[in-house]
Amino acid sequence: MSGINIIIPMAGMGKRMRPHTLTVPKPLLPIAGKPIVQRLVEDIAAVCNDKINTVSFIIGDFGEQVEIQLLKIAESIGAEGKIYYQEEALGTAHAVLCATPDLTGEVIVAFADTLFKAEFDLDKSADGIIWVHKVANPSQFGVVKMNEESVITDFIEKPTEFVSDLAIIGIYYFKDGDNLLSELQYLIENDIKEKGEYQLTNALENMKNKGLAFKPGEVEEWLDCGNKDATVYTNQRILEIKKNEFEKVNTYANTTIIEPCFIANDVVIEGSTIGPHVSIGKGSKIINSQISNSIIQENTQIHNISFSNSMIGNHVTIDGNSKSYSIGDYSTIQS
Repeated sequence: MSGINIIIPMAGMGKRMRPHTLTVPKPLLPIAGKPIVQRLVEDIAAVCNDKINTVSFIIGDFGEQVEIQLLKIAESIGAEGKIYYQEEALGTAHAVLCATPDLTGEVIVAFADTLFKAEFDLDKSADGIIWVHKVANPSQFGVVKMNEESVITDFIEKPTEFVSDLAIIGIYYFKDGDNLLSELQYLIENDIKEKGEYQLTNALENMKNKGLAFKPGEVEEWLDCGNKDATVYTNQRILEIKKNEFEKVNTYANTTIIEPCFIANDVVIEGSTIGPHVSIGKGSKIINSQISNSIIQENTQIHNISFSNSMIGNHVTIDGNSKSYSIGDYSTIQS
């Protein structure tokens, strides 16, 4: 069967994003009106320029509603959605192996806490593609080294001395998923761990040592969603990159909208200045407020306040004055 299988490990707890991830898994937090993982899936499909057969989500115990939402995301790109469970955090290689039935044919593995902007098409002459981005401080990342033919010669995790500035962003293409499967199984069966966990990079190293040629796919922008500030910045960049996606159908009383913004169709805004770089989810109401560079989720009420660089959850009520918030679901702040 032609086409590509996408595997998305996303079982982590998202502790750095609390309180927002206490009620919503981090990959389902909204960026410019869509969950992070939906934007990731759509952008991978665009780069692949090929049919996507399945999208397999490796999750924890996130509940039935989350699973339904994930399956709909797969359906939205014409693929079959599948759910697998990683019950224990045993590393990236173990997470991918949880989707064993779909480790066949062409496979893309994408970890669901990153977004990107890319113009390249997949080079399917290579045995695999490691998606990378040039970074200023490579010592914080896993990086790759290449030879003159642009074939990857080394994978180095958080180098203490400069060897390369091409950081691995957490998205990988494999021409032969069965080959990847056997390497992952080898790590588990032989209990080969790195820092107490089974690591995908060990499988990549074994494949490279057996003569497989991995090439880099360099993305133009790499957008992190690891903490509140990074997520707010990613929202800003996606609003800029995808600005043609946001159709404005409403006008708002005594209100100025500074584009680009995402505002759900049923949002009520009165007497406010919104933007730039604000996303507001459905059912929310903004009155007499000034908001910029922020994410406001669904069914939230904001009155008489000015803020920027903030992330507000669902079912939040704010009435008062402050400069920066990171507020979880079902919170109320009054002054």
